[in-house]
Amino acid sequence: MSAGDGWLGLALLAVALALMMSTGWPTYAVLLGVSTLGAVAGLALGAFDMALLQNLPWRIVGLLEHDLLQALALYAVVGALLNRLALAQHLYEGLRRLLARIAPRVAAEIAGMALGLLLAPMNGSVGASLLTLARTAGEGWAREGLSAPRRTALVAVTGTLGVIVPPSLVLLLLADAMLRAHTEGVNMARGLGLPGAAAERIVNTQDILQAALLPAAALFVGWLAIAAWSARRARRAVPATPAAREPLTRAQRWTLSIVPPVIGSLLVLIALGRVRPVEGAATACMLLLGWGLVSGQLLRAGLLRQVLDDAMALTGALYALLVAATTFSLLLRGFGTDALVMRLMLALQGHPMLGLGAVLAILLACAFVLDAFELIFLVVPIVMPPVLAQLPDAAWIATLALLVLQAGFLLPPFGYALVLARGQTVPRPPLRAVALALAPYLALLALVLAAAMAWPVSTHWLRDAAEAAASGQAPMDPEAVDRLMREMAPPPDPADGVPATESP
Repeated sequence: MSAGDGWLGLALLAVALALMMSTGWPTYAVLLGVSTLGAVAGLALGAFDMALLQNLPWRIVGLLEHDLLQALALYAVVGALLNRLALAQHLYEGLRRLLARIAPRVAAEIAGMALGLLLAPMNGSVGASLLTLARTAGEGWAREGLSAPRRTALVAVTGTLGVIVPPSLVLLLLADAMLRAHTEGVNMARGLGLPGAAAERIVNTQDILQAALLPAAALFVGWLAIAAWSARRARRAVPATPAAREPLTRAQRWTLSIVPPVIGSLLVLIALGRVRPVEGAATACMLLLGWGLVSGQLLRAGLLRQVLDDAMALTGALYALLVAATTFSLLLRGFGTDALVMRLMLALQGHPMLGLGAVLAILLACAFVLDAFELIFLVVPIVMPPVLAQLPDAAWIATLALLVLQAGFLLPPFGYALVLARGQTVPRPPLRAVALALAPYLALLALVLAAAMAWPVSTHWLRDAAEAAASGQAPMDPEAVDRLMREMAPPPDPADGVPATESP
Protein backbone atom coordinates (compact mmCIF):
# COMPACT_ATOMS: atom_id res chain seq x y z
CA MET A 1 0.00 0.00 0.00
CA SER A 2 1.49 3.36 -1.03
CA ALA A 3 1.26 6.62 0.87
CA GLY A 4 -0.84 8.04 -1.94
CA ASP A 5 -3.62 5.57 -1.20
CA GLY A 6 -4.33 7.34 2.09
CA TRP A 7 -4.76 10.62 0.25
CA LEU A 8 -7.17 8.86 -2.12
CA GLY A 9 -9.31 7.98 0.90
CA LEU A 10 -9.35 11.63 1.96
CA ALA A 11 -10.36 12.57 -1.57
CA LEU A 12 -13.30 10.16 -1.36
CA LEU A 13 -14.32 11.80 1.93
CA ALA A 14 -14.19 15.23 0.28
CA VAL A 15 -16.34 13.96 -2.61
CA ALA A 16 -18.90 12.57 -0.15
CA LEU A 17 -19.06 15.87 1.76
CA ALA A 18 -19.44 17.83 -1.47
CA LEU A 19 -22.33 15.62 -2.61
CA MET A 20 -24.07 15.98 0.75
CA MET A 21 -23.85 19.75 0.54
CA SER A 22 -24.83 20.17 -3.11
CA THR A 23 -27.40 17.47 -3.87
CA GLY A 24 -29.60 17.08 -0.80
CA TRP A 25 -29.44 13.29 -1.22
CA PRO A 26 -29.72 11.18 1.95
CA THR A 27 -26.38 10.84 3.68
CA TYR A 28 -26.50 7.07 3.80
CA ALA A 29 -27.13 6.91 0.03
CA VAL A 30 -24.18 9.22 -0.66
CA LEU A 31 -21.86 7.19 1.58
CA LEU A 32 -22.89 3.87 0.08
CA GLY A 33 -22.56 5.21 -3.48
CA VAL A 34 -19.11 6.71 -2.87
CA SER A 35 -18.07 3.52 -1.05
CA THR A 36 -19.04 1.42 -4.06
CA LEU A 37 -17.03 3.60 -6.43
CA GLY A 38 -14.11 3.65 -4.00
CA ALA A 39 -14.16 -0.14 -3.61
CA VAL A 40 -14.02 -0.61 -7.38
CA ALA A 41 -11.16 1.88 -7.64
CA GLY A 42 -9.29 0.30 -4.72
CA LEU A 43 -9.52 -3.19 -6.18
CA ALA A 44 -8.44 -1.94 -9.59
CA LEU A 45 -5.43 -0.07 -8.17
CA GLY A 46 -4.45 -2.92 -5.88
CA ALA A 47 -4.81 -0.79 -2.74
CA PHE A 48 -6.52 -3.73 -1.01
CA ASP A 49 -7.93 -7.13 -1.92
CA MET A 50 -11.35 -8.72 -1.71
CA ALA A 51 -10.64 -10.13 1.75
CA LEU A 52 -11.12 -6.65 3.22
CA LEU A 53 -14.60 -6.33 1.77
CA GLN A 54 -15.51 -9.83 2.94
CA ASN A 55 -15.11 -8.60 6.51
CA LEU A 56 -17.88 -6.02 6.06
CA PRO A 57 -20.86 -8.30 6.91
CA TRP A 58 -19.19 -9.38 10.16
CA ARG A 59 -18.50 -5.78 11.15
CA ILE A 60 -22.13 -4.83 10.54
CA VAL A 61 -23.45 -7.85 12.45
CA GLY A 62 -21.14 -7.03 15.34
CA LEU A 63 -22.44 -3.47 15.46
CA LEU A 64 -26.07 -4.54 15.32
CA GLU A 65 -25.51 -6.89 18.25
CA HIS A 66 -24.28 -3.99 20.39
CA ASP A 67 -26.48 -3.24 23.43
CA LEU A 68 -26.42 0.50 22.71
CA LEU A 69 -28.41 0.02 19.50
CA GLN A 70 -31.36 -0.97 21.63
CA ALA A 71 -31.36 2.63 22.83
CA LEU A 72 -31.73 3.96 19.27
CA ALA A 73 -35.21 2.54 18.84
CA LEU A 74 -36.22 3.46 22.40
CA TYR A 75 -35.11 7.07 22.05
CA ALA A 76 -36.87 7.26 18.68
CA VAL A 77 -40.14 6.14 20.30
CA VAL A 78 -39.68 8.61 23.17
CA GLY A 79 -39.05 11.46 20.75
CA ALA A 80 -42.07 10.54 18.65
CA LEU A 81 -44.30 10.40 21.72
CA LEU A 82 -43.11 13.79 22.93
CA ASN A 83 -43.76 15.28 19.51
CA ARG A 84 -47.25 13.83 19.14
CA LEU A 85 -48.64 13.99 22.67
CA ALA A 86 -49.68 17.17 24.46
CA LEU A 87 -47.24 16.55 27.31
CA ALA A 88 -44.80 19.27 26.24
CA GLN A 89 -47.61 21.79 25.90
CA HIS A 90 -48.92 21.01 29.40
CA LEU A 91 -45.40 21.30 30.80
CA TYR A 92 -44.73 24.66 29.17
CA GLU A 93 -48.05 26.24 30.13
CA GLY A 94 -47.88 24.89 33.67
CA LEU A 95 -44.31 26.12 34.17
CA ARG A 96 -45.14 29.51 32.68
CA ARG A 97 -48.16 30.05 34.95
CA LEU A 98 -46.24 28.80 37.98
CA LEU A 99 -43.23 31.04 37.33
CA ALA A 100 -45.43 34.02 36.53
CA ARG A 101 -46.40 34.19 40.21
CA ILE A 102 -42.74 34.91 41.05
CA ALA A 103 -41.29 36.72 38.00
CA PRO A 104 -44.02 37.48 35.47
CA ARG A 105 -41.79 39.39 33.05
CA VAL A 106 -39.36 36.50 32.47
CA ALA A 107 -41.74 33.58 33.09
CA ALA A 108 -42.24 32.64 29.43
CA GLU A 109 -38.51 32.54 28.59
CA ILE A 110 -37.54 30.59 31.71
CA ALA A 111 -40.43 28.14 31.25
CA GLY A 112 -39.40 27.44 27.66
CA MET A 113 -35.77 26.83 28.55
CA ALA A 114 -36.76 24.63 31.50
CA LEU A 115 -38.94 22.62 29.10
CA GLY A 116 -35.94 22.23 26.79
CA LEU A 117 -33.84 20.97 29.71
CA LEU A 118 -36.48 18.36 30.59
CA LEU A 119 -36.95 17.18 27.01
CA ALA A 120 -33.29 17.31 25.92
CA PRO A 121 -32.21 13.95 27.36
CA MET A 122 -35.42 12.24 26.23
CA ASN A 123 -35.63 13.24 22.56
CA GLY A 124 -33.91 11.27 19.84
CA SER A 125 -32.06 14.12 18.15
CA VAL A 126 -31.47 17.86 18.06
CA GLY A 127 -34.01 18.20 15.27
CA ALA A 128 -36.72 16.41 17.26
CA SER A 129 -36.10 18.59 20.33
CA LEU A 130 -36.11 21.75 18.25
CA LEU A 131 -39.36 20.93 16.44
CA THR A 132 -41.08 20.11 19.75
CA LEU A 133 -39.91 23.42 21.25
CA ALA A 134 -40.97 25.38 18.15
CA ARG A 135 -44.53 24.00 18.45
CA THR A 136 -44.80 24.61 22.19
CA ALA A 137 -42.50 27.27 23.65
CA GLY A 138 -42.03 28.99 20.28
CA GLU A 139 -45.76 29.54 19.82
CA GLY A 140 -46.08 30.60 23.45
CA TRP A 141 -43.28 33.16 23.02
CA ALA A 142 -45.06 34.50 19.95
CA ARG A 143 -48.25 35.01 21.99
CA GLU A 144 -46.17 36.75 24.65
CA GLY A 145 -44.96 39.26 22.09
CA LEU A 146 -41.31 38.20 21.74
CA SER A 147 -39.74 39.37 18.50
CA ALA A 148 -39.05 36.83 15.77
CA PRO A 149 -35.23 37.05 16.09
CA ARG A 150 -35.37 36.46 19.85
CA ARG A 151 -37.78 33.53 19.43
CA THR A 152 -35.50 31.99 16.82
CA ALA A 153 -32.42 32.38 19.01
CA LEU A 154 -34.17 30.90 22.05
CA VAL A 155 -35.52 27.91 20.12
CA ALA A 156 -32.10 27.26 18.57
CA VAL A 157 -30.06 27.40 21.78
CA THR A 158 -32.61 25.45 23.81
CA GLY A 159 -32.92 22.81 21.10
CA THR A 160 -29.18 22.09 21.27
CA LEU A 161 -29.26 21.20 24.97
CA GLY A 162 -29.70 17.58 23.84
CA VAL A 163 -26.09 17.63 22.64
CA ILE A 164 -24.55 18.14 26.09
CA VAL A 165 -27.19 17.23 28.70
CA PRO A 166 -26.79 13.60 29.86
CA PRO A 167 -27.98 11.06 28.87
CA SER A 168 -29.00 12.29 25.42
CA LEU A 169 -28.73 9.97 22.43
CA VAL A 170 -26.01 12.16 20.89
CA LEU A 171 -23.95 11.89 24.07
CA LEU A 172 -24.45 8.11 24.31
CA LEU A 173 -23.40 7.50 20.71
CA LEU A 174 -20.37 9.75 21.10
CA ALA A 175 -19.43 7.91 24.29
CA ASP A 176 -19.53 4.60 22.43
CA ALA A 177 -17.45 6.02 19.57
CA MET A 178 -14.93 7.45 22.06
CA LEU A 179 -14.63 4.06 23.77
CA ARG A 180 -13.65 2.49 20.45
CA ALA A 181 -11.35 5.37 19.55
CA HIS A 182 -9.68 5.26 22.98
CA THR A 183 -9.05 1.53 22.60
CA GLU A 184 -7.37 2.15 19.25
CA GLY A 185 -5.44 5.09 20.68
CA VAL A 186 -4.09 3.03 23.60
CA ASN A 187 -3.02 0.23 21.23
CA MET A 188 -1.39 2.81 18.99
CA ALA A 189 0.46 4.35 21.94
CA ARG A 190 1.73 0.96 23.07
CA GLY A 191 2.87 0.07 19.58
CA LEU A 192 4.76 3.34 19.16
CA GLY A 193 6.06 3.47 22.72
CA LEU A 194 4.40 6.78 23.51
CA PRO A 195 4.52 7.71 27.22
CA GLY A 196 1.49 7.99 29.45
CA ALA A 197 -1.40 7.08 27.21
CA ALA A 198 -0.78 3.34 27.16
CA ALA A 199 -1.21 3.10 30.92
CA GLU A 200 -4.56 4.86 31.03
CA ARG A 201 -7.68 2.73 31.53
CA ILE A 202 -10.19 2.70 28.71
CA VAL A 203 -12.96 5.25 29.07
CA ASN A 204 -16.55 4.06 29.39
CA THR A 205 -19.95 5.60 28.81
CA GLN A 206 -20.43 6.44 32.49
CA ASP A 207 -17.18 8.42 32.56
CA ILE A 208 -18.33 10.64 29.70
CA LEU A 209 -21.82 11.11 31.14
CA GLN A 210 -20.31 12.29 34.40
CA ALA A 211 -17.68 14.44 32.67
CA ALA A 212 -20.30 16.40 30.74
CA LEU A 213 -22.47 17.13 33.77
CA LEU A 214 -20.73 20.20 35.22
CA PRO A 215 -20.14 22.01 31.87
CA ALA A 216 -23.76 21.31 30.92
CA ALA A 217 -25.00 22.73 34.23
CA ALA A 218 -22.81 25.84 33.90
CA LEU A 219 -23.98 26.41 30.33
CA PHE A 220 -27.67 26.02 31.17
CA VAL A 221 -27.52 28.31 34.22
CA GLY A 222 -25.66 30.93 32.21
CA TRP A 223 -28.15 30.74 29.35
CA LEU A 224 -31.01 31.12 31.83
CA ALA A 225 -29.38 34.29 33.17
CA ILE A 226 -28.93 35.66 29.63
CA ALA A 227 -32.56 34.91 28.75
CA ALA A 228 -33.81 36.61 31.92
CA TRP A 229 -31.59 39.65 31.35
CA SER A 230 -32.74 39.94 27.72
CA ALA A 231 -36.38 39.61 28.77
CA ARG A 232 -36.10 42.49 31.24
CA ARG A 233 -34.49 44.75 28.65
CA ALA A 234 -36.60 43.89 25.62
CA ARG A 235 -39.81 45.60 24.56
CA ARG A 236 -42.61 43.23 23.72
CA ALA A 237 -44.97 43.63 20.80
CA VAL A 238 -47.93 42.91 23.10
CA PRO A 239 -48.28 43.33 26.85
CA ALA A 240 -47.28 40.35 28.96
CA THR A 241 -50.14 38.00 29.73
CA PRO A 242 -51.39 38.37 33.31
CA ALA A 243 -50.46 34.74 33.96
CA ALA A 244 -50.26 35.34 37.70
CA ARG A 245 -54.05 35.28 37.74
CA GLU A 246 -54.31 32.20 35.51
CA PRO A 247 -54.94 29.10 37.63
CA LEU A 248 -53.29 25.82 36.72
CA THR A 249 -55.56 23.34 35.02
CA ARG A 250 -55.93 19.83 36.35
CA ALA A 251 -53.82 18.39 33.53
CA GLN A 252 -51.09 20.96 34.15
CA ARG A 253 -51.05 20.24 37.89
CA TRP A 254 -50.73 16.49 37.34
CA THR A 255 -48.07 16.97 34.68
CA LEU A 256 -45.96 19.29 36.84
CA SER A 257 -46.27 17.05 39.90
CA ILE A 258 -45.25 13.85 38.09
CA VAL A 259 -43.11 14.50 35.01
CA PRO A 260 -40.25 16.71 36.33
CA PRO A 261 -39.62 14.54 39.43
CA VAL A 262 -39.61 11.37 37.32
CA ILE A 263 -37.24 12.80 34.71
CA GLY A 264 -35.01 14.28 37.42
CA SER A 265 -34.85 10.98 39.29
CA LEU A 266 -33.92 9.10 36.12
CA LEU A 267 -31.17 11.60 35.30
CA VAL A 268 -29.70 11.38 38.81
CA LEU A 269 -29.76 7.57 38.79
CA ILE A 270 -28.13 7.47 35.36
CA ALA A 271 -25.48 10.02 36.34
CA LEU A 272 -24.64 7.98 39.47
CA GLY A 273 -24.46 4.77 37.48
CA ARG A 274 -27.37 3.11 39.25
CA VAL A 275 -29.42 2.85 36.05
CA ARG A 276 -28.05 2.23 32.57
CA PRO A 277 -29.02 4.72 29.85
CA VAL A 278 -30.83 2.00 27.93
CA GLU A 279 -32.88 1.16 31.02
CA GLY A 280 -33.65 4.85 31.53
CA ALA A 281 -34.83 5.17 27.93
CA ALA A 282 -37.02 2.08 28.31
CA THR A 283 -38.52 3.45 31.52
CA ALA A 284 -39.28 6.80 29.90
CA CYS A 285 -40.83 5.04 26.92
CA MET A 286 -43.16 2.94 29.08
CA LEU A 287 -44.15 5.93 31.23
CA LEU A 288 -44.99 8.01 28.15
CA LEU A 289 -47.00 5.18 26.64
CA GLY A 290 -48.89 4.79 29.92
CA TRP A 291 -49.51 8.53 30.12
CA GLY A 292 -50.79 8.57 26.55
CA LEU A 293 -53.17 5.70 27.25
CA VAL A 294 -54.46 7.10 30.55
CA SER A 295 -55.01 10.55 29.02
CA GLY A 296 -56.79 8.95 26.06
CA GLN A 297 -54.59 10.64 23.46
CA LEU A 298 -53.12 7.44 22.05
CA LEU A 299 -56.63 6.04 21.62
CA ARG A 300 -57.49 8.73 19.10
CA ALA A 301 -57.73 7.61 15.49
CA GLY A 302 -54.37 7.46 13.81
CA LEU A 303 -52.18 8.92 16.60
CA LEU A 304 -50.53 5.66 17.62
CA ARG A 305 -49.86 4.88 13.95
CA GLN A 306 -48.25 8.31 13.55
CA VAL A 307 -46.04 7.71 16.60
CA LEU A 308 -44.90 4.33 15.28
CA ASP A 309 -44.34 5.73 11.78
CA ASP A 310 -42.15 8.54 13.18
CA ALA A 311 -40.19 6.13 15.37
CA MET A 312 -39.66 3.65 12.53
CA ALA A 313 -38.55 6.39 10.17
CA LEU A 314 -35.96 7.76 12.61
CA THR A 315 -34.75 4.30 13.63
CA GLY A 316 -34.42 3.20 10.01
CA ALA A 317 -32.55 6.36 9.09
CA LEU A 318 -30.10 5.91 11.99
CA TYR A 319 -29.49 2.24 11.23
CA ALA A 320 -28.99 3.00 7.53
CA LEU A 321 -26.56 5.76 8.45
CA LEU A 322 -24.69 3.44 10.82
CA VAL A 323 -24.33 0.74 8.16
CA ALA A 324 -23.24 3.27 5.52
CA ALA A 325 -20.71 4.93 7.85
CA THR A 326 -19.31 1.51 8.84
CA THR A 327 -18.89 0.63 5.17
CA PHE A 328 -17.20 3.92 4.37
CA SER A 329 -14.88 3.77 7.38
CA LEU A 330 -13.80 0.22 6.42
CA LEU A 331 -12.99 1.50 2.94
CA LEU A 332 -10.92 4.35 4.38
CA ARG A 333 -8.99 1.86 6.50
CA GLY A 334 -8.40 -0.21 3.41
CA PHE A 335 -6.85 2.80 1.69
CA GLY A 336 -4.76 3.49 4.80
CA THR A 337 -6.38 6.85 5.50
CA ASP A 338 -6.39 6.17 9.23
CA ALA A 339 -2.62 5.53 9.10
CA LEU A 340 -2.16 8.77 7.13
CA VAL A 341 -4.12 10.74 9.71
CA MET A 342 -2.08 9.08 12.46
CA ARG A 343 1.19 10.13 10.80
CA LEU A 344 -0.04 13.69 10.36
CA MET A 345 -1.15 13.91 13.99
CA LEU A 346 2.01 12.30 15.33
CA ALA A 347 4.03 14.88 13.40
CA LEU A 348 2.83 17.24 16.13
CA GLN A 349 4.29 14.98 18.82
CA GLY A 350 5.47 17.16 21.66
CA HIS A 351 2.59 19.55 20.97
CA PRO A 352 -0.51 17.37 21.58
CA MET A 353 -2.71 20.37 22.34
CA LEU A 354 -2.15 21.60 18.78
CA GLY A 355 -3.39 18.27 17.51
CA LEU A 356 -6.44 18.48 19.78
CA GLY A 357 -7.14 22.00 18.52
CA ALA A 358 -6.92 20.80 14.92
CA VAL A 359 -9.37 17.96 15.59
CA LEU A 360 -11.84 20.29 17.32
CA ALA A 361 -11.57 22.69 14.37
CA ILE A 362 -12.35 19.81 11.99
CA LEU A 363 -15.40 18.85 14.05
CA LEU A 364 -16.57 22.48 14.08
CA ALA A 365 -16.23 22.77 10.29
CA CYS A 366 -17.97 19.44 9.67
CA ALA A 367 -20.86 20.45 11.97
CA PHE A 368 -21.91 22.96 9.29
CA VAL A 369 -22.68 20.17 6.80
CA LEU A 370 -23.14 17.02 8.91
CA ASP A 371 -25.64 16.07 11.57
CA ALA A 372 -24.36 14.96 14.97
CA PHE A 373 -24.97 11.29 14.15
CA GLU A 374 -23.09 11.56 10.85
CA LEU A 375 -20.16 13.21 12.61
CA ILE A 376 -20.05 10.54 15.29
CA PHE A 377 -20.26 7.61 12.90
CA LEU A 378 -17.99 9.01 10.17
CA VAL A 379 -15.48 11.59 11.43
CA VAL A 380 -14.81 10.70 15.07
CA PRO A 381 -13.44 7.17 14.34
CA ILE A 382 -10.88 8.69 11.94
CA VAL A 383 -9.56 11.73 13.82
CA MET A 384 -9.84 10.73 17.50
CA PRO A 385 -7.50 7.69 17.89
CA PRO A 386 -4.27 9.63 17.12
CA VAL A 387 -5.30 12.35 19.59
CA LEU A 388 -6.09 9.79 22.30
CA ALA A 389 -2.73 8.12 21.70
CA GLN A 390 -1.08 11.32 22.99
CA LEU A 391 -3.73 12.73 25.34
CA PRO A 392 -5.16 9.95 27.52
CA ASP A 393 -8.08 11.87 29.07
CA ALA A 394 -10.80 10.66 26.72
CA ALA A 395 -13.72 11.85 28.89
CA TRP A 396 -12.35 15.41 28.90
CA ILE A 397 -11.79 15.36 25.13
CA ALA A 398 -15.33 13.99 24.58
CA THR A 399 -16.77 16.88 26.61
CA LEU A 400 -14.82 19.38 24.50
CA ALA A 401 -16.10 17.67 21.35
CA LEU A 402 -19.70 17.94 22.58
CA LEU A 403 -19.32 21.67 23.26
CA VAL A 404 -17.74 22.20 19.83
CA LEU A 405 -20.61 20.31 18.16
CA GLN A 406 -23.10 22.49 20.00
CA ALA A 407 -21.30 25.62 18.81
CA GLY A 408 -21.27 24.34 15.24
CA PHE A 409 -25.04 23.87 15.30
CA LEU A 410 -25.54 27.51 16.39
CA LEU A 411 -22.94 29.47 14.42
CA PRO A 412 -24.34 31.67 11.62
CA PRO A 413 -24.99 31.32 8.78
CA PHE A 414 -25.06 27.51 8.32
CA GLY A 415 -25.57 26.15 11.82
CA TYR A 416 -28.03 23.26 11.66
CA ALA A 417 -30.11 24.38 14.66
CA LEU A 418 -30.07 28.00 13.48
CA VAL A 419 -31.28 27.13 9.98
CA LEU A 420 -34.01 24.82 11.30
CA ALA A 421 -35.19 27.34 13.91
CA ARG A 422 -35.42 30.12 11.29
CA GLY A 423 -37.46 27.83 9.08
CA GLN A 424 -39.95 27.22 11.91
CA THR A 425 -40.41 30.94 12.70
CA VAL A 426 -43.15 32.93 10.95
CA PRO A 427 -42.35 35.46 9.64
CA ARG A 428 -38.79 34.34 8.98
CA PRO A 429 -36.44 36.82 10.67
CA PRO A 430 -33.38 38.30 8.95
CA LEU A 431 -30.15 36.44 9.63
CA ARG A 432 -28.34 39.50 10.95
CA ALA A 433 -30.98 40.10 13.63
CA VAL A 434 -30.90 36.45 14.70
CA ALA A 435 -27.09 36.52 14.86
CA LEU A 436 -27.23 39.55 17.17
CA ALA A 437 -29.74 37.78 19.42
CA LEU A 438 -27.52 34.67 19.47
CA ALA A 439 -24.31 36.56 20.24
CA PRO A 440 -24.48 36.47 24.08
CA TYR A 441 -25.39 32.78 24.11
CA LEU A 442 -22.49 31.94 21.80
CA ALA A 443 -20.15 34.07 23.91
CA LEU A 444 -21.07 32.11 27.03
CA LEU A 445 -20.68 28.81 25.15
CA ALA A 446 -17.17 29.88 24.08
CA LEU A 447 -16.40 30.81 27.69
CA VAL A 448 -17.54 27.41 29.01
CA LEU A 449 -15.52 25.67 26.28
CA ALA A 450 -12.41 27.69 27.18
CA ALA A 451 -12.90 26.96 30.89
CA ALA A 452 -13.30 23.22 30.27
CA MET A 453 -10.18 23.23 28.10
CA ALA A 454 -8.14 25.19 30.65
CA TRP A 455 -9.32 23.18 33.69
CA PRO A 456 -9.80 19.51 32.80
CA VAL A 457 -10.53 18.87 36.48
CA SER A 458 -13.99 20.35 35.87
CA THR A 459 -14.84 17.14 33.99
CA HIS A 460 -13.38 14.83 36.66
CA TRP A 461 -15.03 15.84 39.92
CA LEU A 462 -18.00 13.45 39.84
CA ARG A 463 -15.94 10.44 38.77
CA ASP A 464 -13.24 11.24 41.33
CA ALA A 465 -15.87 11.56 44.06
CA ALA A 466 -17.40 8.20 43.11
CA GLU A 467 -13.98 6.51 43.05
CA ALA A 468 -13.06 8.08 46.39
CA ALA A 469 -16.30 6.85 47.94
CA ALA A 470 -15.70 3.36 46.57
CA SER A 471 -12.09 3.26 47.83
CA GLY A 472 -13.21 4.49 51.25
CA GLN A 473 -15.37 1.46 51.88
CA ALA A 474 -14.00 -0.98 54.43
CA PRO A 475 -12.79 -4.31 52.99
CA MET A 476 -14.87 -7.38 53.70
CA ASP A 477 -13.83 -9.48 56.66
CA PRO A 478 -11.88 -12.65 55.58
CA GLU A 479 -14.22 -14.91 57.54
CA ALA A 480 -17.19 -13.29 55.80
CA VAL A 481 -15.54 -13.88 52.43
CA ASP A 482 -14.90 -17.55 53.30
CA ARG A 483 -18.48 -17.99 54.47
CA LEU A 484 -19.83 -16.33 51.31
CA MET A 485 -17.70 -18.59 49.09
CA ARG A 486 -18.98 -21.71 50.92
CA GLU A 487 -22.56 -20.54 50.47
CA MET A 488 -22.02 -19.92 46.76
CA ALA A 489 -20.26 -23.26 46.14
CA PRO A 490 -22.44 -26.07 44.73
CA PRO A 491 -23.17 -29.04 47.03
CA PRO A 492 -20.81 -32.00 46.63
CA ASP A 493 -21.88 -34.81 44.37
CA PRO A 494 -22.51 -38.02 46.41
CA ALA A 495 -21.14 -40.05 43.52
CA ASP A 496 -17.71 -38.58 44.16
CA GLY A 497 -17.60 -40.07 47.62
CA VAL A 498 -16.89 -36.73 49.25
CA PRO A 499 -18.91 -36.13 52.42
CA ALA A 500 -20.86 -32.91 52.60
CA THR A 501 -19.67 -30.32 55.07
CA GLU A 502 -22.05 -28.89 57.59
CA SER A 503 -23.21 -25.39 57.13
CA PRO A 504 -21.83 -22.99 59.72
